[in-house]
Amino acid sequence: MTETVLLIGGGGREHAIARALEESDADLYACAGNRNPGIARIATEFETLETTNPKAVAEYAETVDATIAVIGPEAPLEAGVADELEAAGIYAFGPKEEDARIETDKAFQRRFMAEHDIPGCPDFETFDDMEAACDFIDEYDGDLAIKPAGLTGGKGVKVIGDQVTAEEGKEYIRDSDYDRIVLEERLIGEEFTVQAFVANDEVRTAPAVQDHKRAYEGDEGPNTGGMGSYSDATFELPFMTEEDYAEAVSIIKGTVDALEDYRGILYGQFMLTAEGPKVIEFNARFGDPEAMNTLPVLETDFLEILTAARDGERLPELDFAEQATVCKYAVPEGYPTDPEAGAKVEVDEESAGDALLYYASVDERDDGIYTTTSRSFAVVGLADSITDAEEIAEDALAVAGEEGLHMRHDIGKPELVQQRIDHVNELRGE
Repeated sequence: MTETVLLIGGGGREHAIARALEESDADLYACAGNRNPGIARIATEFETLETTNPKAVAEYAETVDATIAVIGPEAPLEAGVADELEAAGIYAFGPKEEDARIETDKAFQRRFMAEHDIPGCPDFETFDDMEAACDFIDEYDGDLAIKPAGLTGGKGVKVIGDQVTAEEGKEYIRDSDYDRIVLEERLIGEEFTVQAFVANDEVRTAPAVQDHKRAYEGDEGPNTGGMGSYSDATFELPFMTEEDYAEAVSIIKGTVDALEDYRGILYGQFMLTAEGPKVIEFNARFGDPEAMNTLPVLETDFLEILTAARDGERLPELDFAEQATVCKYAVPEGYPTDPEAGAKVEVDEESAGDALLYYASVDERDDGIYTTTSRSFAVVGLADSITDAEEIAEDALAVAGEEGLHMRHDIGKPELVQQRIDHVNELRGE
Protein backbone atom coordinates (compact mmCIF):
# COMPACT_ATOMS: atom_id res chain seq x y z
CA MET A 1 0.00 0.00 0.00
CA THR A 2 1.33 3.41 -0.97
CA GLU A 3 1.15 5.84 1.93
CA THR A 4 -0.07 9.37 1.33
CA VAL A 5 2.08 11.64 3.48
CA LEU A 6 1.23 15.28 4.19
CA LEU A 7 4.22 17.45 5.05
CA ILE A 8 3.34 20.59 7.01
CA GLY A 9 5.79 23.51 6.75
CA GLY A 10 7.84 25.24 4.09
CA GLY A 11 11.35 25.84 5.43
CA GLY A 12 14.75 24.25 5.00
CA ARG A 13 13.95 21.63 7.64
CA GLU A 14 10.84 20.60 5.70
CA HIS A 15 12.78 20.47 2.42
CA ALA A 16 15.13 18.01 4.17
CA ILE A 17 12.14 15.92 5.32
CA ALA A 18 10.73 15.93 1.77
CA ARG A 19 14.09 14.76 0.42
CA ALA A 20 14.18 11.96 3.02
CA LEU A 21 10.76 10.77 1.81
CA GLU A 22 11.52 11.19 -1.88
CA GLU A 23 13.07 7.74 -2.29
CA SER A 24 10.40 5.94 -0.28
CA ASP A 25 7.10 4.49 -1.40
CA ALA A 26 5.19 7.61 -0.39
CA ASP A 27 2.88 9.92 -2.28
CA LEU A 28 3.94 13.27 -0.82
CA TYR A 29 1.71 16.33 -0.44
CA ALA A 30 2.76 19.54 1.26
CA CYS A 31 1.25 22.69 2.71
CA ALA A 32 2.81 25.87 4.05
CA GLY A 33 2.36 29.63 4.20
CA ASN A 34 5.17 30.08 1.66
CA ARG A 35 5.77 28.14 -1.54
CA ASN A 36 9.10 26.37 -1.11
CA PRO A 37 10.32 25.57 -4.64
CA GLY A 38 12.42 22.63 -3.50
CA ILE A 39 9.48 20.93 -1.77
CA ALA A 40 7.13 21.81 -4.63
CA ARG A 41 9.34 19.92 -7.10
CA ILE A 42 9.19 16.77 -4.94
CA ALA A 43 5.55 16.86 -3.83
CA THR A 44 2.59 15.71 -5.90
CA GLU A 45 0.83 18.90 -4.83
CA PHE A 46 1.76 21.96 -2.77
CA GLU A 47 -1.03 23.92 -1.10
CA THR A 48 -0.48 27.41 0.28
CA LEU A 49 -2.35 27.82 3.57
CA GLU A 50 -1.86 29.06 7.12
CA THR A 51 -0.37 26.10 8.96
CA THR A 52 -1.29 27.46 12.40
CA ASN A 53 -4.96 27.04 11.44
CA PRO A 54 -5.64 23.46 12.58
CA LYS A 55 -8.97 23.16 10.76
CA ALA A 56 -7.49 24.33 7.46
CA VAL A 57 -4.65 21.80 7.74
CA ALA A 58 -6.98 18.95 8.70
CA GLU A 59 -9.39 19.78 5.88
CA TYR A 60 -6.56 19.73 3.35
CA ALA A 61 -5.29 16.43 4.81
CA GLU A 62 -8.74 14.93 4.34
CA THR A 63 -8.96 16.31 0.79
CA VAL A 64 -5.79 14.46 -0.27
CA ASP A 65 -6.68 11.32 1.76
CA ALA A 66 -3.53 11.60 3.85
CA THR A 67 -2.65 8.49 5.85
CA ILE A 68 0.23 10.13 7.77
CA ALA A 69 1.11 13.76 8.49
CA VAL A 70 4.55 15.07 9.43
CA ILE A 71 4.60 18.42 11.22
CA GLY A 72 7.83 20.36 10.65
CA PRO A 73 7.75 23.70 12.54
CA GLU A 74 6.93 24.46 16.15
CA ALA A 75 4.11 27.00 15.56
CA PRO A 76 1.60 24.43 14.19
CA LEU A 77 2.41 22.17 17.15
CA GLU A 78 1.64 25.01 19.55
CA ALA A 79 -1.60 25.69 17.66
CA GLY A 80 -2.81 22.10 18.15
CA VAL A 81 -2.53 20.87 14.56
CA ALA A 82 -1.61 17.35 15.72
CA ASP A 83 -4.74 17.24 17.92
CA GLU A 84 -6.98 18.35 15.03
CA LEU A 85 -5.47 15.78 12.66
CA GLU A 86 -6.00 13.01 15.18
CA ALA A 87 -9.62 14.09 15.62
CA ALA A 88 -9.96 13.71 11.84
CA GLY A 89 -8.52 10.18 12.03
CA ILE A 90 -5.13 11.07 10.51
CA TYR A 91 -1.94 10.01 12.27
CA ALA A 92 0.36 12.96 12.94
CA PHE A 93 4.05 12.38 13.60
CA GLY A 94 4.40 15.26 16.02
CA PRO A 95 3.33 15.87 19.60
CA LYS A 96 -0.08 17.10 20.64
CA GLU A 97 -0.41 20.65 21.91
CA GLU A 98 -0.02 19.65 25.58
CA ASP A 99 3.14 17.61 24.97
CA ALA A 100 4.57 20.29 22.67
CA ARG A 101 4.72 22.56 25.73
CA ILE A 102 8.12 20.96 26.40
CA GLU A 103 9.23 23.47 23.75
CA THR A 104 6.53 26.10 23.50
CA ASP A 105 6.47 27.02 27.21
CA LYS A 106 9.95 27.33 28.71
CA ALA A 107 8.56 27.92 32.19
CA PHE A 108 6.63 24.64 31.93
CA GLN A 109 9.75 22.96 30.53
CA ARG A 110 11.90 23.86 33.53
CA ARG A 111 9.21 23.03 36.10
CA PHE A 112 8.63 19.70 34.35
CA MET A 113 12.31 18.84 34.55
CA ALA A 114 12.47 19.78 38.22
CA GLU A 115 9.30 17.89 39.17
CA HIS A 116 10.48 14.70 37.43
CA ASP A 117 14.09 14.92 38.63
CA ILE A 118 15.41 14.95 35.08
CA PRO A 119 19.20 15.45 35.17
CA GLY A 120 20.88 18.42 33.55
CA CYS A 121 18.44 21.11 34.70
CA PRO A 122 20.14 24.40 35.64
CA ASP A 123 19.08 26.65 38.52
CA PHE A 124 16.06 28.68 37.40
CA GLU A 125 13.14 30.85 38.46
CA THR A 126 10.04 31.83 36.47
CA PHE A 127 8.40 35.27 36.61
CA ASP A 128 5.25 37.00 35.44
CA ASP A 129 6.20 40.14 37.41
CA MET A 130 8.96 41.87 35.44
CA GLU A 131 10.12 44.03 38.37
CA ALA A 132 10.48 40.93 40.52
CA ALA A 133 12.62 39.44 37.74
CA CYS A 134 14.83 42.54 37.78
CA ASP A 135 15.18 42.25 41.55
CA PHE A 136 16.23 38.61 41.12
CA ILE A 137 19.01 39.68 38.73
CA ASP A 138 20.29 42.12 41.38
CA GLU A 139 20.24 39.44 44.07
CA TYR A 140 21.60 36.47 42.12
CA ASP A 141 25.24 35.56 42.67
CA GLY A 142 26.34 34.99 39.08
CA ASP A 143 25.28 35.59 35.49
CA LEU A 144 21.84 34.64 34.19
CA ALA A 145 20.19 33.78 30.88
CA ILE A 146 16.98 35.70 30.20
CA LYS A 147 14.44 33.58 28.30
CA PRO A 148 10.93 34.57 27.22
CA ALA A 149 8.63 31.68 28.16
CA GLY A 150 7.05 31.45 24.70
CA LEU A 151 8.34 30.92 21.17
CA THR A 152 10.69 33.56 19.76
CA GLY A 153 12.22 31.78 16.75
CA GLY A 154 15.54 31.34 18.53
CA LYS A 155 16.08 35.09 18.82
CA GLY A 156 14.67 36.07 22.24
CA VAL A 157 17.34 34.88 24.67
CA LYS A 158 19.77 37.38 26.21
CA VAL A 159 22.71 36.17 28.29
CA ILE A 160 24.15 38.42 30.99
CA GLY A 161 27.93 38.38 30.93
CA ASP A 162 27.97 37.43 27.26
CA GLN A 163 25.52 39.48 25.18
CA VAL A 164 24.38 42.07 27.71
CA THR A 165 25.30 43.55 31.08
CA ALA A 166 23.01 43.11 34.09
CA GLU A 167 21.65 46.64 33.59
CA GLU A 168 21.04 46.00 29.89
CA GLY A 169 19.32 42.75 30.79
CA LYS A 170 16.94 44.52 33.16
CA GLU A 171 16.25 47.16 30.51
CA TYR A 172 15.48 44.39 28.00
CA ILE A 173 12.99 42.86 30.45
CA ARG A 174 11.29 46.17 31.22
CA ASP A 175 11.06 47.20 27.55
CA SER A 176 9.69 43.86 26.39
CA ASP A 177 6.03 42.90 26.13
CA TYR A 178 6.60 39.38 27.43
CA ASP A 179 4.02 38.03 29.88
CA ARG A 180 6.38 35.52 31.48
CA ILE A 181 10.11 34.97 31.49
CA VAL A 182 12.54 32.41 32.85
CA LEU A 183 15.80 33.39 34.50
CA GLU A 184 18.34 30.61 34.75
CA GLU A 185 22.00 30.22 35.54
CA ARG A 186 24.32 30.93 32.66
CA LEU A 187 25.85 27.69 31.43
CA ILE A 188 29.49 27.79 30.32
CA GLY A 189 30.67 25.25 27.78
CA GLU A 190 30.04 24.09 24.22
CA GLU A 191 26.56 23.67 22.79
CA PHE A 192 25.40 20.59 20.91
CA THR A 193 22.10 19.02 19.97
CA VAL A 194 20.77 15.46 19.77
CA GLN A 195 17.57 14.74 17.86
CA ALA A 196 15.49 11.69 18.76
CA PHE A 197 12.72 9.86 16.91
CA VAL A 198 10.09 9.00 19.53
CA ALA A 199 6.98 6.81 19.38
CA ASN A 200 5.41 3.92 21.28
CA ASP A 201 7.67 4.58 24.30
CA GLU A 202 10.77 4.04 22.17
CA VAL A 203 13.63 6.42 21.41
CA ARG A 204 16.02 6.35 18.44
CA THR A 205 18.72 9.02 18.39
CA ALA A 206 20.72 10.68 15.62
CA PRO A 207 24.33 11.93 15.59
CA ALA A 208 25.11 15.05 17.61
CA VAL A 209 25.17 18.38 15.77
CA GLN A 210 26.58 21.78 16.68
CA ASP A 211 24.56 24.78 15.51
CA HIS A 212 25.91 28.34 15.24
CA LYS A 213 23.34 30.87 16.44
CA ARG A 214 25.36 34.08 16.20
CA ALA A 215 24.95 36.06 12.98
CA TYR A 216 28.60 36.86 12.30
CA GLU A 217 31.87 35.00 12.06
CA GLY A 218 33.76 34.33 15.26
CA ASP A 219 30.43 33.85 17.10
CA GLU A 220 29.74 37.59 17.11
CA GLY A 221 26.49 39.51 16.67
CA PRO A 222 22.86 38.84 17.55
CA ASN A 223 21.26 35.41 17.86
CA THR A 224 19.54 34.00 14.80
CA GLY A 225 17.46 30.96 13.96
CA GLY A 226 20.78 29.28 13.10
CA MET A 227 23.44 30.24 10.55
CA GLY A 228 24.72 26.72 10.01
CA SER A 229 25.87 23.54 11.70
CA TYR A 230 28.09 20.49 11.44
CA SER A 231 28.19 16.84 12.46
CA ASP A 232 31.01 14.30 12.45
CA ALA A 233 31.27 10.84 10.91
CA THR A 234 30.67 9.45 14.43
CA PHE A 235 27.71 10.07 16.73
CA GLU A 236 29.86 12.39 18.84
CA LEU A 237 31.35 15.75 17.89
CA PRO A 238 35.13 16.28 18.04
CA PHE A 239 34.96 17.98 21.45
CA MET A 240 32.79 15.23 22.98
CA THR A 241 33.41 11.75 24.38
CA GLU A 242 31.17 8.72 23.88
CA GLU A 243 30.17 9.15 27.52
CA ASP A 244 29.05 12.74 26.91
CA TYR A 245 26.78 11.59 24.06
CA ALA A 246 25.43 8.68 26.13
CA GLU A 247 24.63 11.03 29.02
CA ALA A 248 22.70 13.37 26.70
CA VAL A 249 20.74 10.41 25.31
CA SER A 250 19.95 9.28 28.86
CA ILE A 251 18.49 12.73 29.61
CA ILE A 252 16.31 12.53 26.48
CA LYS A 253 15.08 9.05 27.43
CA GLY A 254 14.26 10.19 30.96
CA THR A 255 12.25 13.08 29.53
CA VAL A 256 10.34 10.79 27.17
CA ASP A 257 9.53 8.45 30.09
CA ALA A 258 8.14 11.38 32.06
CA LEU A 259 6.07 12.65 29.10
CA GLU A 260 4.45 9.18 28.89
CA ASP A 261 2.75 9.39 25.46
CA TYR A 262 5.09 11.60 23.46
CA ARG A 263 5.50 11.04 19.73
CA GLY A 264 7.43 12.81 17.02
CA ILE A 265 10.88 14.35 17.33
CA LEU A 266 12.35 15.39 20.67
CA TYR A 267 15.41 17.57 20.20
CA GLY A 268 17.67 18.19 23.15
CA GLN A 269 19.88 21.26 23.05
CA PHE A 270 22.71 20.76 25.51
CA MET A 271 25.65 22.64 26.93
CA LEU A 272 28.67 20.45 27.54
CA THR A 273 29.97 21.93 30.79
CA ALA A 274 32.81 20.92 33.09
CA GLU A 275 30.21 18.82 34.96
CA GLY A 276 28.86 17.16 31.81
CA PRO A 277 25.82 17.90 29.60
CA LYS A 278 23.22 20.39 30.87
CA VAL A 279 19.91 21.10 29.13
CA ILE A 280 19.63 24.49 27.45
CA GLU A 281 16.18 23.63 26.10
CA PHE A 282 14.07 20.98 24.43
CA ASN A 283 12.41 21.33 21.04
CA ALA A 284 9.43 19.29 19.91
CA ARG A 285 10.52 18.93 16.27
CA PHE A 286 13.57 18.60 14.05
CA GLY A 287 16.07 21.41 14.34
CA ASP A 288 16.59 23.86 11.52
CA PRO A 289 19.41 23.56 10.38
CA GLU A 290 20.16 20.32 12.26
CA ALA A 291 17.67 18.30 10.19
CA MET A 292 19.83 19.08 7.16
CA ASN A 293 22.81 17.43 8.88
CA THR A 294 21.10 14.27 10.08
CA LEU A 295 18.48 13.38 7.44
CA PRO A 296 20.92 13.26 4.48
CA VAL A 297 22.99 10.60 6.27
CA LEU A 298 19.97 8.61 7.53
CA GLU A 299 20.07 5.29 5.66
CA THR A 300 16.95 3.82 7.31
CA ASP A 301 13.78 4.38 5.27
CA PHE A 302 12.10 7.41 6.87
CA LEU A 303 8.67 6.14 5.78
CA GLU A 304 9.35 2.88 7.63
CA ILE A 305 9.89 4.89 10.82
CA LEU A 306 6.61 6.76 10.30
CA THR A 307 4.50 3.66 9.61
CA ALA A 308 5.97 1.80 12.59
CA ALA A 309 5.15 4.79 14.81
CA ARG A 310 1.58 4.95 13.50
CA ASP A 311 0.96 1.20 13.71
CA GLY A 312 2.19 0.87 17.29
CA GLU A 313 5.18 -1.26 16.29
CA ARG A 314 8.78 -1.15 17.44
CA LEU A 315 10.69 1.61 15.74
CA PRO A 316 13.42 0.31 13.44
CA GLU A 317 17.00 0.70 14.55
CA LEU A 318 18.48 3.69 12.74
CA ASP A 319 21.44 3.39 10.42
CA PHE A 320 23.47 6.48 9.52
CA ALA A 321 26.20 6.77 6.91
CA GLU A 322 29.61 7.31 8.51
CA GLN A 323 29.98 10.75 6.97
CA ALA A 324 30.52 14.23 8.35
CA THR A 325 28.24 17.07 7.28
CA VAL A 326 28.56 20.85 7.18
CA CYS A 327 25.52 23.07 6.62
CA LYS A 328 25.81 26.79 5.83
CA TYR A 329 22.86 29.16 5.47
CA ALA A 330 22.61 32.13 3.13
CA VAL A 331 20.44 34.82 4.69
CA PRO A 332 19.28 38.27 3.50
CA GLU A 333 21.54 41.22 4.25
CA GLY A 334 20.75 42.71 7.65
CA TYR A 335 19.32 39.46 9.07
CA PRO A 336 18.14 39.04 11.80
CA THR A 337 17.67 42.61 13.08
CA ASP A 338 16.92 44.51 9.85
CA PRO A 339 16.72 42.04 6.96
CA GLU A 340 16.41 43.27 3.39
CA ALA A 341 14.07 41.22 1.18
CA GLY A 342 13.81 41.04 -2.59
CA ALA A 343 17.25 39.84 -3.74
CA LYS A 344 17.06 37.29 -6.55
CA VAL A 345 18.43 33.85 -5.66
CA GLU A 346 20.32 32.50 -8.67
CA VAL A 347 21.75 29.24 -7.31
CA ASP A 348 20.16 25.86 -8.11
CA GLU A 349 20.93 22.21 -7.42
CA GLU A 350 23.06 21.79 -10.54
CA SER A 351 25.32 24.76 -9.78
CA ALA A 352 25.74 23.66 -6.15
CA GLY A 353 28.20 20.98 -7.26
CA ASP A 354 28.54 18.10 -4.80
CA ALA A 355 26.58 19.95 -2.10
CA LEU A 356 22.90 19.49 -1.32
CA LEU A 357 20.77 22.62 -1.66
CA TYR A 358 17.82 23.23 0.65
CA TYR A 359 15.44 26.14 0.09
CA ALA A 360 14.03 27.81 3.18
CA SER A 361 12.09 31.07 3.44
CA VAL A 362 12.08 32.28 -0.16
CA ASP A 363 9.42 33.71 -2.45
CA GLU A 364 8.99 31.82 -5.74
CA ARG A 365 7.69 34.18 -8.45
CA ASP A 366 7.07 33.75 -12.16
CA ASP A 367 10.50 35.19 -13.01
CA GLY A 368 12.53 33.43 -10.32
CA ILE A 369 13.17 32.97 -6.60
CA TYR A 370 13.62 35.93 -4.25
CA THR A 371 14.70 36.41 -0.64
CA THR A 372 12.23 37.23 2.12
CA THR A 373 13.12 38.62 5.55
CA SER A 374 14.13 35.20 6.93
CA ARG A 375 16.79 32.62 6.06
CA SER A 376 16.91 31.94 2.31
CA PHE A 377 18.64 28.66 1.55
CA ALA A 378 21.24 26.28 2.91
CA VAL A 379 23.97 24.20 1.33
CA VAL A 380 25.20 20.97 2.88
CA GLY A 381 28.47 19.20 2.18
CA LEU A 382 28.89 15.49 2.98
CA ALA A 383 32.32 13.84 3.19
CA ASP A 384 34.49 11.54 5.29
CA SER A 385 35.71 14.48 7.41
CA ILE A 386 34.33 17.79 8.64
CA THR A 387 37.11 19.62 6.80
CA ASP A 388 36.24 18.04 3.45
CA ALA A 389 32.50 18.56 4.00
CA GLU A 390 33.14 22.23 4.79
CA GLU A 391 35.03 22.71 1.55
CA ILE A 392 32.13 21.24 -0.45
CA ALA A 393 29.63 23.54 1.28
CA GLU A 394 31.88 26.58 0.84
CA ASP A 395 32.33 25.90 -2.89
CA ALA A 396 28.54 25.82 -3.27
CA LEU A 397 28.18 29.17 -1.49
CA ALA A 398 30.76 30.68 -3.83
CA VAL A 399 28.62 29.66 -6.81
CA ALA A 400 25.61 31.39 -5.25
CA GLY A 401 27.45 34.68 -4.87
CA GLU A 402 26.85 37.17 -2.08
CA GLU A 403 24.78 39.91 -3.71
CA GLY A 404 21.95 40.67 -1.28
CA LEU A 405 23.03 37.74 0.91
CA HIS A 406 25.10 37.13 4.03
CA MET A 407 26.82 33.89 5.09
CA ARG A 408 29.06 32.68 7.89
CA HIS A 409 32.05 31.21 6.10
CA ASP A 410 33.79 29.98 9.27
CA ILE A 411 31.32 27.19 10.15
CA GLY A 412 33.06 23.81 10.00
CA LYS A 413 36.52 25.24 9.33
CA PRO A 414 39.36 23.46 11.17
CA GLU A 415 40.29 26.54 13.21
CA LEU A 416 36.78 26.96 14.64
CA VAL A 417 36.38 23.25 15.38
CA GLN A 418 39.77 23.24 17.16
CA GLN A 419 38.64 26.20 19.28
CA ARG A 420 35.71 24.06 20.49
CA ILE A 421 38.04 21.20 21.38
CA ASP A 422 40.43 23.51 23.21
CA HIS A 423 37.56 25.15 25.10
CA VAL A 424 36.25 21.84 26.45
CA ASN A 425 39.76 20.66 27.33
CA GLU A 426 40.27 23.90 29.26
CA LEU A 427 36.96 23.46 31.12
CA ARG A 428 37.98 19.94 32.09
CA GLY A 429 41.43 21.04 33.15
CA GLU A 430 43.15 18.97 30.50
